[in-house]
Amino acid sequence: MQRSSTKSWLIKSIRTSMWTFLVRPVGVLCLSSVFLVMTQLERSFSKKINNVPLTPYHMKNRKVGLKAEDSKFTLEGIPFQILSGTIHYFRVPREYWKNSLQKLQACGFNTVTIYIPWNLHEPRRDLFDFAHNLDLRAFLTMASEVGLWVILSPGPYIGSDLDLGGLPSWLLSDPNMKLRTTYKGFTKAVNHYFNTLIPKIESLQYKEGGPIIAVQVENEYGAYHLDKHYLPYLKKALQIRGIKELLMTADAGQDLRNGHLKNVLATLHMKNIKKNTYETLSSIQGRHPILMMLYTAKSLDSWGIVRNTLDSHVIMENVREMFHLNFSLNLYVFHGGTNFGFMGGAMSLDYYLPMVTSYDYGGLLTEDGDYTPEYFNFQDFFHSVLELPRIILPVSKLKTVYNTLTVTHYISLWNMLPYLGKFIRSTKPLSMETLPINNGSGQSFGYILYETVITSGGFLTSKNHVQDRGQVYLNEKYLGVLDHAKDQLFIPDNQDHKDYMTLSILVENQGRLASGLNINTERKGLTGDIYLNNSPLRKFKIYSLEMKPSLLKKGNTPKIWKPILYPPPTPAFFHVTLRVSGSPKDTFIRLKNWTKGVVFINGRNLGRYWNKGPQETLYLPGSWLEPGQNEIILFEEFKPGFQIEFRSTPFLGY
Repeated sequence: MQRSSTKSWLIKSIRTSMWTFLVRPVGVLCLSSVFLVMTQLERSFSKKINNVPLTPYHMKNRKVGLKAEDSKFTLEGIPFQILSGTIHYFRVPREYWKNSLQKLQACGFNTVTIYIPWNLHEPRRDLFDFAHNLDLRAFLTMASEVGLWVILSPGPYIGSDLDLGGLPSWLLSDPNMKLRTTYKGFTKAVNHYFNTLIPKIESLQYKEGGPIIAVQVENEYGAYHLDKHYLPYLKKALQIRGIKELLMTADAGQDLRNGHLKNVLATLHMKNIKKNTYETLSSIQGRHPILMMLYTAKSLDSWGIVRNTLDSHVIMENVREMFHLNFSLNLYVFHGGTNFGFMGGAMSLDYYLPMVTSYDYGGLLTEDGDYTPEYFNFQDFFHSVLELPRIILPVSKLKTVYNTLTVTHYISLWNMLPYLGKFIRSTKPLSMETLPINNGSGQSFGYILYETVITSGGFLTSKNHVQDRGQVYLNEKYLGVLDHAKDQLFIPDNQDHKDYMTLSILVENQGRLASGLNINTERKGLTGDIYLNNSPLRKFKIYSLEMKPSLLKKGNTPKIWKPILYPPPTPAFFHVTLRVSGSPKDTFIRLKNWTKGVVFINGRNLGRYWNKGPQETLYLPGSWLEPGQNEIILFEEFKPGFQIEFRSTPFLGY
């Protein structure tokens, strides 16, 4: 294209708000240098928009909420550029919520984007949890008090690298379940969930005096798109329950067309953005402002894979260009936090990739909420362009290094079994989701132990029915692992000359897929028959090992814990006491020489560790500790390290 024609076309694009057609189809977000011309033309307009003090405090008399008008957003009729960052309240300790929100506002952002995990709020069918670290209303109220607007994503599917994308696993107890469709079994569950959720947020909408200015309908449905009636159903489900604010969808690339919903604003996710992406967006909804609803420069970290890195210079270049084009944006993530417990999901490229415990994710705040160099780059940029006044930055939490601990007591998994309650007898293996426990909700997370009797050795074959990782034992002696990569194991003949042998398979759910068309089959444990010499095994005892606090309390008596033996049998639970003098502070646990397992602090599941890396430390919030004695329990699957070290800084891999 010649310079003269480029200039003419650029001017025409500005007049019609179609400047996005200038995006070149290279890179993640490679915008043409001719945008420098438009930057100068738009600079004064951008400052005018963003200098208006539009915060929940300033908007007292509310009549018109967020609108997408022509090429810009307006709030109360005033041009408004959305500058948002995502904070996962469920991955950040409640005691630190306000600190994270204040840092978001101090950086120059005016909005926080919040995703709501259905699986955490309804862990069992009809059992809801909106307390403590899941007190959604408290987080929304806190955001308003800090001076931030809210974009809310209530799902039901949210992705967010969660187990099953935030959908509860008990949905899969239905063998015919069709997730994210208008299948009656799914919509019935969604309606019940929305009947509980929406009343908690309805009064916090903008028109009711609250901070919620927009609500996202589902998440990236264009990439799934198994039911054309699904998005209209969700739109109606939200509106009839009182959702009145601007609705939006969010999709990546050419998935925009499948994910679009009539009379709902289409927004972009930052994946494979090319010129034809904007052409598709324009053909769908004409002249509308552009919201980059998910701008991210990183992907999740997986066990056994080199840590993903990001280029802060590329990030800032992209943000500058988006900003000068008057795009609105949501940074994913501003503060990611931690996959406490077993909440982390997995992804599948050519093979299964379970997520690490940290959800640092390259945010502007670290996993523990501290500032990064990128934070100050964003702050300098926002404050210089928007001419915002400098404010005193919120103080970060103090870190400490506690004394190294040596574990003193243990109990083997086999000795713990009598304290687990009733086991389940089944002719065939049952998956976690179909176990007759938790009032028909099955088992969501953790481990599951299968035991059966065999009379001879041979080849044990899984036929891909071990999901995700099964450790095989013969008479409590470790033989090997069956997993996604290995589906056969040799079982030796009876060495003790007994009539039978006990075969045990300890299966770990390492995280259900967070996205993709295969989520309908993401059942865990043994999902089908296991074969010995091509004959299916029968007559199982099945133990549910959800690793709940109640499990640990049952074993937490002097009669159960035994002094350490060298080497102790594994798998086993290991116990030690951490004494904290004064006010507890944040720290990082380093499990040098330990192999693989889970850490519990005062009965709370801190998350997984695994010596294959890349993550080598676990974040321990000071808010999880108490002055005086604190109980630390580790469930180690293979080989313990006996000592627990502490650090003041994390190590998440290179």
